[in-house]
Amino acid sequence: MSEARAQSFRFNTGAATTHAILIVGALIVLLPFYTMISLSLKAPHEIMQQTGGFIGAQEAFRDDYCVKLGNAAENCMVNPIIYNYSTAFEKAPLVRYLLNGLIVTVSIFVIQVLVALPCAYALAKLRFWGREAVFALVLFCLLIPVHAIALPLYIMLAKAGLTNTYAALIIPWTISVFGIFLMRQFFMTVPDDLIDAARMDGMTEFAIIWRVMLPTAIPALMAFGIFSVVAHWNDYFWPRIVITGNRDLFTPPLGLREFKGDADGDNFGPMMATACIIVTPLIVCFLLAQRRFIEGITLSGMK
Repeated sequence: MSEARAQSFRFNTGAATTHAILIVGALIVLLPFYTMISLSLKAPHEIMQQTGGFIGAQEAFRDDYCVKLGNAAENCMVNPIIYNYSTAFEKAPLVRYLLNGLIVTVSIFVIQVLVALPCAYALAKLRFWGREAVFALVLFCLLIPVHAIALPLYIMLAKAGLTNTYAALIIPWTISVFGIFLMRQFFMTVPDDLIDAARMDGMTEFAIIWRVMLPTAIPALMAFGIFSVVAHWNDYFWPRIVITGNRDLFTPPLGLREFKGDADGDNFGPMMATACIIVTPLIVCFLLAQRRFIEGITLSGMK
């Protein structure tokens, strides 16, 4: 009995090394979030002096801008947390920016799904000449970085008069080759007997896509949705190019530009508070869809 117990508690060097690497990696990933949250809770002088620990002393400090407006100094004492988060909403129309981000990301995802599902179904379940060549082209397009085609896209949109519009933020990303690839990999796991049975019932190919394949593809769609929403919600590069003269169309990342740190660093706290507000919806969505996300990645073979 003692020998069996000793074997069960035998130290596994490989497993310990793997867990150590994973822990270090997790700490590296979490460190920016720790810093972001910490700075959003501190007073300006604590941020500049790098004091106060994680949440700071939480002592009221004088808001110099309030004093400049002619208010008495004793009436301009504010709590660091209240100051940072209230300034995040007061200095910029943050609610408007969040709404813009919601409109853009949801529109892109819905159109991507409308395009990706039929394409993925055709590549996975239909037999036609040149199918493998088309799939190879999809794989090739995965290798093209966004920055390589940014200038041609911008010129096309500028000539069409679509810059500084929602269309400029949405149209270039309505076809997702990654979405086509991911859904195709998932559809390959769907039994052909299910599709043959639907055809015998008189369903058309489009009816099969939306009434048979779509319900089975929910886990893969959830996984793709996380990738798509995170990518376009956090995108700074493309909105910075096509949105130049209309502040009302700023997306959440562009809204951070309203809090560019001055020489004295007074805007660092509100900037980090804004970053926390922007990141929170993504974290909530991922936590709600975590199980489906993992299922979608596993079933589609994206390990």
